[in-house]
Amino acid sequence: MDVIALLGTGTMGTAVGRRLLATGRQHLTVWNRTPARTGPLVAAGARAAATPAEAVRDADLVITMLTDAAAVEEVLYGVDGAATALRPGTHLVEMSTIGPRALAELVGRLPAGVPLVDAPVAGSAGAAQAGRLVVLAGGTEAAVTRVTPVLKLLGTVRRCGGPGRGAALKLVLNTALVTAVAATADALAVAEAVGVDRRTAVEALATGPLGGAVARATATDAAFAVALAAKDARLALDALDGVPAPVLRATASVLAAAPRPDEDIAVLTGVHDLDAAPHDKEQA
Repeated sequence: MDVIALLGTGTMGTAVGRRLLATGRQHLTVWNRTPARTGPLVAAGARAAATPAEAVRDADLVITMLTDAAAVEEVLYGVDGAATALRPGTHLVEMSTIGPRALAELVGRLPAGVPLVDAPVAGSAGAAQAGRLVVLAGGTEAAVTRVTPVLKLLGTVRRCGGPGRGAALKLVLNTALVTAVAATADALAVAEAVGVDRRTAVEALATGPLGGAVARATATDAAFAVALAAKDARLALDALDGVPAPVLRATASVLAAAPRPDEDIAVLTGVHDLDAAPHDKEQA
């Protein structure tokens, strides 16, 4: 699969594009709703297309890395949408986080002979550029096998089962992530209430059950906006069909009300503010 089209060059899309170019995939065409955001990839050797249809016309493999299901719908089936130009044999790799229901709708509407692999990822933009993502691949055995050499450039490929299974597992992982980060924020609130300075609390939490969440909250190369986390929490709640999930529901409310929706979810914990704050004296 020598000719690749990348639709969506936000933070993660750009990181994926950089990795593809850095690993020798020089026949890369990119498109973004805001054309200026393709600039870094064009400077690195990619070609920019004016429309999604133009971007995919000669592609062997098409990657979509977009904000949500509505954006995927528009890019594939809107004016000059990619679906009109997909050729039989072209493989579509959907890397956005849109959930298994939206994935099922996509599979049923694609042109004949165009296999779809859902391949959302676990990991940050930094991990994408370093080839350290975990790619959650769902699709037919033949389709996943066909696109795996490209996906392996981005990191470890985990085969999840048939179409939609990668999208389903991504909801599970993101539910764990956002609720754990919210739990860390609550633990730090308790620390403040009982007079434990935050630095001490963070160091102690890092050695316990929330260690992974603390590591994520203190990471400096991660970028998972609160607004995107809120979207993913809503997807998970929709999938529950009314099944009680009080921790997730509470976390979704916190995310929806967060005052800085464009910042990384670590903002919920205030951990990144530690270096800017004076050290509290430990109580005797």
